[in-house]
Amino acid sequence: MARRSRYHNNNNQTMYSTDHNEFPGTLASWIAGSKPSHGNDGDDIAHILLGKAGEQREDGRRTAILQLLRYNFKPDSLTEVNVLPEKDVPVSMAVHPGGDGVILSFSQGCKFFELDSGKSKLKVSDIVLSSMQDIGPQKCLAFSADGSKFAAGGEDGHLRIFEWPSLQVLLDQPKAHSSFKDLDFSLDSAFLASTSNDGPARVWDIIKAAPLATLTRDQGESIDFCRFSRDGTKPFLFCTVTKGGKTRIAVWDITTWRKLGGKKFLDNPISAFGISRNGKFLAIGSTKGDISIIDVQKMQVQHSIKRAHFGAVITSIEFASNGRALLSVSPEWAARVNTIPYERDWKDWQIYLLLLAMVLLSVILFYIFFEHSDSFWNFPLGREQPARPPIEAILGDRVSSDDQNIW
Repeated sequence: MARRSRYHNNNNQTMYSTDHNEFPGTLASWIAGSKPSHGNDGDDIAHILLGKAGEQREDGRRTAILQLLRYNFKPDSLTEVNVLPEKDVPVSMAVHPGGDGVILSFSQGCKFFELDSGKSKLKVSDIVLSSMQDIGPQKCLAFSADGSKFAAGGEDGHLRIFEWPSLQVLLDQPKAHSSFKDLDFSLDSAFLASTSNDGPARVWDIIKAAPLATLTRDQGESIDFCRFSRDGTKPFLFCTVTKGGKTRIAVWDITTWRKLGGKKFLDNPISAFGISRNGKFLAIGSTKGDISIIDVQKMQVQHSIKRAHFGAVITSIEFASNGRALLSVSPEWAARVNTIPYERDWKDWQIYLLLLAMVLLSVILFYIFFEHSDSFWNFPLGREQPARPPIEAILGDRVSSDDQNIW
């Protein structure tokens, strides 16, 4: 049954969200693999996978429900497509960027889920992740941008990096951290950055299967979330750094692993961090439910959404593949989709075409002035003199005065 969104407008930022507690969830992600399709009803469509807690079992644990939702950009609505019950609440989720499926971590290990070609049904895959079945809860899961590698960081601090889909082990580090908080692959899949709750942030060389660098931090600082740049030209690593209850975004140069600086964007601590697929924007969510979208090139806030989750902590945040919407999650106030004003970039050919149009317009206006304005030229008039000079008087005769003097 389709459920209509409510409309809000905060600081010129249009935001659409589901009704209160309509889709309460613990984690959610856009279903990747293709750009939003164009449906028969003329609406742009994308899909979301939402995991949420269900009823409490006799042993004290809760069951879970996996919901597949369809989001329509133009009607701005969320519709439930498919529901799959689970015996355990998912801890973390990673969606394959090529559309192969979704890996979810539970208390005992990981499962692989697949969707049909029309993204209308979710099911447990026949492919068994044998090397990941009994590894315990994984705090962080991540695919590389090209989908060729997969990483899992456990609550026990064990780091595993696999080749996908063969699941050949590329790196196995039992004591990488005390416990993981975040993971992210570099754009070329050569590096993996990892952060922990109470320890340093590290960078791993996947080719050499060894630690590469430990990010520098001041005394009393903690590095919480990490995202590599995505535009392919600026080799940066963005991290959220907290000290004394205040959080800023710091930037490291990944060629030298030297910190370049940092900047504060929110008054409250950052609890969720995301980057757009083209690398042009960062998104941060706070412990008070606020969202800011940051222009990476200028490192300035482009859009702000105050109390997007009505004061509740935001636990995850993710851009849609086309950059037109932002998915955010809080356990108290569900999964919400906030639309983002779409600003087109000027292409080189568009700039040249605009300049050419301006030149042609100038020529046309000059000609109109010349043909229809006598007073514009303001030449002294004799008895037989025309109201305005001939065009040769302005542009010059074809034969120069010097040539005339020869004869």
